[in-house]
Amino acid sequence: MRRTKIIATLGPATDSPEMLGRLVDAGVNVFRLNMSHAKHDWVRRVVADIRAAATVRQTAVGIIMDTQGPAIRTGDLPVPIALRLGQKFTLYVGAAGLALGPDSTSVNYENFVHDISVGDTILLDNGEIHMKVLAKSASRVECEVLTEGTLGSRRHINLPGVKVSLPALTAKDIADVQVGLEVGVDYIALSFVREAKDLLQLKAMIEHAPRRPRIIAKIEDQLAVKNLEEIVPLADAIMVARGDLGIECPYWDLPVIQRRIVKTCLRIGRPVIVATHMLESMIENPMPTRAEVTDITNAVYEQADAIMLSGETTTGRYPLRCVEVFDRITSHIGANIERFGGTNYQEAAELQSPRMKLVKSAVVLANDLSATAILAFTLHGTMAWYAAWMRPRHSRIIALCDNQNQANTLTLFWGVTPIVIPFHRDDPERTIGEAIEILLQRGHLQRGDTTVIISTITLGAEVANAVQTRQI
Repeated sequence: MRRTKIIATLGPATDSPEMLGRLVDAGVNVFRLNMSHAKHDWVRRVVADIRAAATVRQTAVGIIMDTQGPAIRTGDLPVPIALRLGQKFTLYVGAAGLALGPDSTSVNYENFVHDISVGDTILLDNGEIHMKVLAKSASRVECEVLTEGTLGSRRHINLPGVKVSLPALTAKDIADVQVGLEVGVDYIALSFVREAKDLLQLKAMIEHAPRRPRIIAKIEDQLAVKNLEEIVPLADAIMVARGDLGIECPYWDLPVIQRRIVKTCLRIGRPVIVATHMLESMIENPMPTRAEVTDITNAVYEQADAIMLSGETTTGRYPLRCVEVFDRITSHIGANIERFGGTNYQEAAELQSPRMKLVKSAVVLANDLSATAILAFTLHGTMAWYAAWMRPRHSRIIALCDNQNQANTLTLFWGVTPIVIPFHRDDPERTIGEAIEILLQRGHLQRGDTTVIISTITLGAEVANAVQTRQI
């Protein structure tokens, strides 16, 4: 039984209607649209294709729109520059388009000089090239090259430990989010979240949308790690974005940071995604490395809600195999998870509300009975969310929803299988009976299975939430 969800990023290798269907069949729960490389017409087309593939298969599939975020980059170069150890190199602000010497390039960020200090380290080209700041003036920064490499045009710049004054949402991000609202994506992932106010800006933008997507905060730099306790409660979900995070932070500290983020999300009750380089070798090769298998396994043991494929499914040679590898490893490890993990309600923070306590009692009961499934009848997804948060030991969570949008949102949650059924508001018992028949027909349950049900019941004129157990 696979409880860890699979996210696949779409790109040239995977965005055809046929391939989308095959990816869903292979086990993809959520598709990611990387807006760093996406046009709006492509978004409109591919979202329609995803929804069509899900409808044909009578399943729920989530969609994440991942914003590009503010990017600091070097300028265009006539030819790449070969950098030597100890070489002096100059970064100019506001010099784009000007003829610069062979030992210099421009930077597209106007506050670059203001934000950094002498002695800071500058990382270029995804951390491949390191420079140290020796001096700065009004429009230029003098550096010393610390690692050899070849610098090309428009290379990404990272400033580890530096609080940059870039906006959380660029003009491009705002335009992209508007398209996301138009097509009805389920999640928007906000890149380079540094503090709580970054999330508030996006929340204000989407607050009055007819269908409000949930917000994923991407943890990508040291400041975000420092402010984790204020970021996690404000977000709807968290992504451990190990690409930039691994550049911004010492590489030996990355596993500690990942575990801290996952544990914080488990304590506070937010879905958490582990992303980047999980099957990097399979971009070119048909089999994973042993280290990659262990990396995936550790994410399952940590009880992350989801793991994500990036380049593996955008431009890789073996996108379907990557999904199959994810599915095989997570299913096998998940079947043995109780030896290494288990229920989370002991650690979950502040289980105070009546609904939380009700769901906790359902999870305790399901554990004691080794129930096949917890059936959560949910209007807004809250009951299923709480059940997933508490990580039942044996039971899968089947979320019975009365609308497709809610079901699509729940695809990200650990152990949750969302199913859309009609609700009879005036007859909860009829709803339960019809749901069980549908689950039997679709193979989600078998006769003789023990289930724990979280639903409403009628008590005279009153309607109340209740927990009950049934053998099917």
